[in-house]
Amino acid sequence: MKSSINYKEFPTPAYICEEALLKRNVEILKRVADESGLKILMALKGFALWKTFETVTPAIVGTSASGLHEALLGKEEVGKEVHTYSPAFNLDEIDEVAKTSTTIIFNSLNQLDRHYDRVKNINADLEIGLRVNPEFSSTSTELYDPCSPYSRLGITIKEFSKISTEQLKKIDGLHFHGLCEQGIEHLEPLWSAFEEKFGSYLQDLKWINMGGGHLITRKDYDVDRLIEFVKKLYKKYPKKTLYIEPSEAFGWQTGFLIGEVLDIVHNGIDIAVLNVSAETHMPDVLAMPYRPDVRGSDEFGKKEFSYRFGGNSCLAGDTIGDYSFDKPLKIGDKIIFEDMIHYTIVKNTTFNGLPLPKIALLKDNGELNTLKEFGYLDYKNRLS
Repeated sequence: MKSSINYKEFPTPAYICEEALLKRNVEILKRVADESGLKILMALKGFALWKTFETVTPAIVGTSASGLHEALLGKEEVGKEVHTYSPAFNLDEIDEVAKTSTTIIFNSLNQLDRHYDRVKNINADLEIGLRVNPEFSSTSTELYDPCSPYSRLGITIKEFSKISTEQLKKIDGLHFHGLCEQGIEHLEPLWSAFEEKFGSYLQDLKWINMGGGHLITRKDYDVDRLIEFVKKLYKKYPKKTLYIEPSEAFGWQTGFLIGEVLDIVHNGIDIAVLNVSAETHMPDVLAMPYRPDVRGSDEFGKKEFSYRFGGNSCLAGDTIGDYSFDKPLKIGDKIIFEDMIHYTIVKNTTFNGLPLPKIALLKDNGELNTLKEFGYLDYKNRLS
């Protein structure tokens, strides 16, 4: 980041993706792909800033989608492979999904039986997969644990063992997912659980997809260990193609959400009301929950001037977190929330009619290019 950049002139609220940081992440992911042979699909559920996809495409063989709209976006803006999975496909969408995708992954044997003939008649080249559940959990937040008890995501070995020879001949690969922003030290035991349960079914399959949640671009991720792990898998399964489908690894620490202090009120503590909202603009703050980092701040009480940050929606619990600063805040001050590109833009809402933040790209040369602005009609037109 160049120190000469004047953040006081940035519009608010706005998501700012930093091109240099995105390129850094892509370089790491491309190295993994080049050195290990691992095929990387970018999962659009967490990072779908499509006007940056030209930067991303060197590291990927395609995209993974969670339904028709993501599949269409992947095909239109990336091309290459499109792998589409859904817990259950709607009949009014399945035809278009089949036309758009290169691979469809079904969540149950029921879905396989119901849709197989239909999708293959539409797209004879379509590859078919099944999502399985290794029943191995290492994710600390149950909301994001696809292998938690009674999960609807993936087929357990108890159910999968009912598969018929005819059904097994219809599938090209297996998909499993069990991580959330985790490292290779979590992937290894997850793979072991998958292999122990489903290894006997792998012989005639073309591919294995190890899902998402691999935070490969985090500073402490052991990239070399991942590369060696994948090489060992290819030695054991030389005729298989290995996929992963990270999303946050692309957008991880590639930019920020910039807001502004609209008012400061006092009710036991000083409360800064901002023009950004946890409820609408960064919903994972409330869902996980977690306290986002704010540039130039510390924990509440650590510095001289402390504040609680609240959003400007009418939700009583629209509280972002508690922070302290060296200098007192004043109305009009800009506030920078770090790491707000992945799982924010894709999940934000217009609750209360609050305007969606602008989306901008901070170029390598310090120029700020606005990619998208939102207004009243974006709110109105989605309601009726």
